[in-house]
Amino acid sequence: MTPPRKLAPRRSAILATCLADDEIQVGPHRRVSFQRTLRIPDDDGLYPLPPGLGRFPLRAHEGRTILPMYRREALWISFEGAWWRPSAVKIGVGGINAVSGEPLDGEIRPGRQDYLVCPDQPWLDGVKAGEGMIRQFVGVPLGDGVTVEGQLTGHEATGGIQIVVIEPKAGLFPDTPPERDVRLGSEAVCFSTHADMGLGVGGRMRQDIFPDDYGWETWDPARRGRADVRLVHVADWAALTGEAPPPNPVSAQAYTDAGLPWFDLYSERGDLGASERLATVRSVDLLEGETGDPVSIPPWQVAFVEGDA
Repeated sequence: MTPPRKLAPRRSAILATCLADDEIQVGPHRRVSFQRTLRIPDDDGLYPLPPGLGRFPLRAHEGRTILPMYRREALWISFEGAWWRPSAVKIGVGGINAVSGEPLDGEIRPGRQDYLVCPDQPWLDGVKAGEGMIRQFVGVPLGDGVTVEGQLTGHEATGGIQIVVIEPKAGLFPDTPPERDVRLGSEAVCFSTHADMGLGVGGRMRQDIFPDDYGWETWDPARRGRADVRLVHVADWAALTGEAPPPNPVSAQAYTDAGLPWFDLYSERGDLGASERLATVRSVDLLEGETGDPVSIPPWQVAFVEGDA
C-alpha cells in the first residue's frame, strides 16, 4: 500500500482529507473512488448498471487532485469505508447537486433529501433524473455548454466533481469499529479550483437513491469535509503526471457480446423522488446531434446485488 500523499490544506474544511491508492478519504470513515465503465446507449432504453472496469487513477498535481478522462467517457462513483458508522454524502457535478439539481452546499435541511447515506448507498452512476432512474455521468469539455452545470446555470466555471461528507452527531454511532479496523485518514485536505472538463449526462439506467432511514437530524453539518476532483483530458495527463493515460474503454456492445455481466441493485427500501431540475438536463448525444445504437442485454447477463446487505 502506498502512503497517503499530503495535499495543500483548505481552511474551511473540517474533516481531514487525503489521497492514496486511487481513493480519496474524507474524514476517518468514508472513502470515494471513481470507476471506469461502459458508456451505455443514449436511447429510449432503461439499462441495468454497467460494470466497473477498474479505478480511474488519481494524482496530486499542484495541490489539486486530477483524474484523466476521454471525451464522452463514462464513470461511476464508489463509496466505501466504515460499515458501522454512516455518513451523509453530497456529490456535485460542476457545483450542481447530483441528487437535487440545486447548487451544492454543505448543509442538511428538513424536507427533501439532497444527499446519499453511505455505506447504505454503495454507488452513484449519474444524476437523479427520474423515478428509479439516473442519467449516466459522461465527461465533456467545458465551454461547449453541454455539461449539467452549463445547462442549469448558463456558465461553465467550475467543472469537475465535488464531494462533501457530513458526519453524524456525536454519540449516535460508535467512534471505533466494534469488530474490525478501517483505514484512517491523514492530516491533509485536497481541494481544487477550475477544471478543463466537466460532466454531462448520457443514457438512462435503473438506480434508486435510498431514503435516509436515520433522519435528517442525525447529521452534523459542522463536522464535514470537502474534496474536489479536477477532470483533465487524457491528452493532458502525461504532461501533468509523466504517466501514460488509461486505455480507451471498451464499448457496451463489445462487452455484452463477450457474455460479461451487468448489474441490478435490488432493494425494497424505495427511492427518492425525481429532481425536476435534473429531469430537464439534455443528454450529450442529443445536444451534439448523435444517436446511440441500442444494446440488447439477455436477462441471464444481469446479476442482482442485494442493496440492504
